[in-house]
Amino acid sequence: MLHHVQIAAPAGSEDRLRAFYTGVLGWEELPKPPLLAVRGGCWFRVPGRGGPDAELHVGIEDDFRPARKAHPAFVVDIDATATTIEAAGHAVRWADPAEIPGRKRFHTNDPCGNRLEFLEG
Repeated sequence: MLHHVQIAAPAGSEDRLRAFYTGVLGWEELPKPPLLAVRGGCWFRVPGRGGPDAELHVGIEDDFRPARKAHPAFVVDIDATATTIEAAGHAVRWADPAEIPGRKRFHTNDPCGNRLEFLEG
């Protein structure tokens, strides 16, 4: 079972991240432990589809560069999630169905440019 995945973001991006992960995707923000909260960043609960919830941790990185290839992948209601993301003004790039037969999926980027994948649940 996976507990969490961590991605990076630049200093001062927390409000943009909250607007996307909580505002667009509807994920609950989790409080960071006090000793970690002073480092910045934010944590979110990723609702489990047919399994336990997981967490997405976004840590602040001084020499931040967005992850363009490496990415977490989330199992979701694919059509509803794509519609929600597009309605919020974010690009949705559908993957070629022949790449992973039987898995409808797409990619988008968070407000800091990190690549994210969403798969049909």
